[in-house]
Amino acid sequence: MAADTPTFALVAGESSGDQLGAALVEKLRERYPGARFCGVGGRRMQAAGVDAWWDSEELAVMGLVEVLSHFPRLLTLRRHLQRRLLAVRPDVFVGIDAPDFNLGLEIKLRRAGIRTAQYVSPTVWAWRQGRVRKIRRAADLVMCLFPFEPGFYGRHDVAAAYVGHPMADQIECDHNPGAAREALGLDPGSTTVALLPGSRASEVGLLAGPMIEAGALLRARHPALQLVSAMANEQAETIFAQAMQGSACTDIELIHDRPRQVMAAADVVICASGTATLETMLVNRPMVMAYRVARPTYLMAKHLKLIRPQLFALPNILAGEPLVPELLQDEATGENLAREALRWLDNPREAEAVRRRFDGLHAQLRCDASARAAEAVAGLMNAERGG
Repeated sequence: MAADTPTFALVAGESSGDQLGAALVEKLRERYPGARFCGVGGRRMQAAGVDAWWDSEELAVMGLVEVLSHFPRLLTLRRHLQRRLLAVRPDVFVGIDAPDFNLGLEIKLRRAGIRTAQYVSPTVWAWRQGRVRKIRRAADLVMCLFPFEPGFYGRHDVAAAYVGHPMADQIECDHNPGAAREALGLDPGSTTVALLPGSRASEVGLLAGPMIEAGALLRARHPALQLVSAMANEQAETIFAQAMQGSACTDIELIHDRPRQVMAAADVVICASGTATLETMLVNRPMVMAYRVARPTYLMAKHLKLIRPQLFALPNILAGEPLVPELLQDEATGENLAREALRWLDNPREAEAVRRRFDGLHAQLRCDASARAAEAVAGLMNAERGG
């Protein structure tokens, strides 16, 4: 393969990975205009020019029990994908998040002499640290989004580079919710709470009910309150709309595929755990985080001692302290979500203090992340692989 026409294969497992992949592809294309991109990606990666053999939605499964029910299908998909990748022999394979799917694939490709990068570190620094041995076998390089991660990998003899988070470069702190409300067709002067139930069907199904109930309770306390919800896809919108039927809160404004603007329109955001908490922090809005998985998944994880007291929301992990409330599993009720949201609404000084902390964390994460990730991939491609 000519140096200026490399082939890069990428596999992204959900919406957040699709965003990271698209930004990486754009930066790699600046370096290698004739490069070929293929693999598994969503609409953003496809728009960036990735030949997507499968869509990212094929991999968007959450929770131990849910993964088990999809296991045969995912194994079959991975076998087919592996055969195609071994036939193409890309210069570098980049697994974007989705570690349960990507790490096993990376091990096979690396054994076949294909350079591999894992973009987004699994949370081995928080739980199930034994997975680091698998990562060591799988990845020539781990590209880390957060500054504390490479130190952990260094202690475990895994090559890792801090590249930063592209969202921190893309997002400007927005201190004018009225403008965002007007752009969404909402009343610019009304206090607004945003509900973000996630992107996966299983996640939305578990969080829609408590979030809608929280909306009703908040409206009872603040009758003029405006409620808006970001819908990641049509499936999420269908599930959420069905949950609204017959509830005490049927007039939530549903906005399709504009989560960042929905966050910016809000005085407070109630969101699912994961990337949404980081995005809300970068947009600079107080938040309440909710996390729920299927009860059998939760009980299994508890039995296997996979659940430990720790910080879950990314702003809390970055700060090293609980800046925002985290409501997990049975705690994630409508009543509790409403109570924590009211704490922000009714205490402007506390809300302003957390916004100042968010500004500081945002500044730490700004480092032209997609360009640094592209540089790391290019370096991996050009370097002689050791051992």
